[in-house]
Amino acid sequence: MSRKYKFRNNDKLFFVTLTITNWLDLFIRDEYREIFIHSVQFCQKEKELEVYGWCIMTSHIHMIIGSRGNLLSNIMRDLKRHTSEKLHEAIKYHPQESRREWITWMMERAAAKKANGSKFQLWQQESHPQELMTNAIAHQKLAYIHDNPVEAGFVKQPPDWKYSSAADYNGAKGLIEVTKLEPLLIV
Repeated sequence: MSRKYKFRNNDKLFFVTLTITNWLDLFIRDEYREIFIHSVQFCQKEKELEVYGWCIMTSHIHMIIGSRGNLLSNIMRDLKRHTSEKLHEAIKYHPQESRREWITWMMERAAAKKANGSKFQLWQQESHPQELMTNAIAHQKLAYIHDNPVEAGFVKQPPDWKYSSAADYNGAKGLIEVTKLEPLLIV
């Protein structure tokens, strides 16, 4: 495991990317996105997670996160474990999931390559936490997060993407409570 990507300083903000194994387009259903959103909300309430920015794409999720006390590595471990279990269950029982067998096969195949004995791997192992050293870097990552759906051609403007924090930074209320980054001062 790389030493470069670790939560080293719990007092800092981090940019993380959670990626579905094999970059599968899992988050095309509102029900699957809602599972992730509810899990984040639980972690905010019960595990002291702070969210500064986020965006759910079809195969991955970007976030800028911090903590009010709990170790970020533990929060992320629990978030990924819980969402993996809930999403696995949702895939198995979603009445319109035409890709059920294929998704399950891909995730079982990914788990078989690991030595941990797991039967199903939804998330890629790493979330590549990158410590955000300055406010300018944090704002750069936030712009990148919010521009993702525009670059993918899903929407014309970042606030139009329902599954991100762009609305919060443009005067509206998003789906996840966001602690706004300090304004970027241009001198």
